[in-house]
Amino acid sequence: MALLEILHYPDERLHQRAKPVTEFNDELRQFIENMKETMYESNGIGLAATQVNVQKRIFVTDLAKENEASMFTVYINPIISDKIGEIKGEEGCLSVPGVFETVTRAEKITLQYHDEKGNLHTITCDGLKAICIQHENDHLDGKVFVDYLSGLKQNFIKKKMKKLFKK
Repeated sequence: MALLEILHYPDERLHQRAKPVTEFNDELRQFIENMKETMYESNGIGLAATQVNVQKRIFVTDLAKENEASMFTVYINPIISDKIGEIKGEEGCLSVPGVFETVTRAEKITLQYHDEKGNLHTITCDGLKAICIQHENDHLDGKVFVDYLSGLKQNFIKKKMKKLFKK
């Protein structure tokens, strides 16, 4: 297993749209293991392939609290088919470290996705799970949570990240 390099906002590669996964093989499973290790090492609850500069429609999550059993889940070729209600919450992102801002998301969603073996699943969820899925799915569409903020806040965060990572 290997740790992957996480891209940082405002890196333009974060705004690329990911392509569907077509092969469910050992190479894919190894990449998922690397994503899992990278997410845990970075203390994240989600990580999208686009954040590690792989333009494939994959993200992983683990919403377990400390001292709970792992809830690690792989989402491949996810499609949100239904959104209900609105909820505002503070979000952060491994690609925008140290920044937390309020974002409006759907309160409840229905999602279709494949697992690492290619099996199709459909779930309906709300709460943190729905928010996390929407956040990670946005990455696959080339969106970062900062894109939901005002232009003024976006510029402030860009300057902060450029200074932090000296780009």
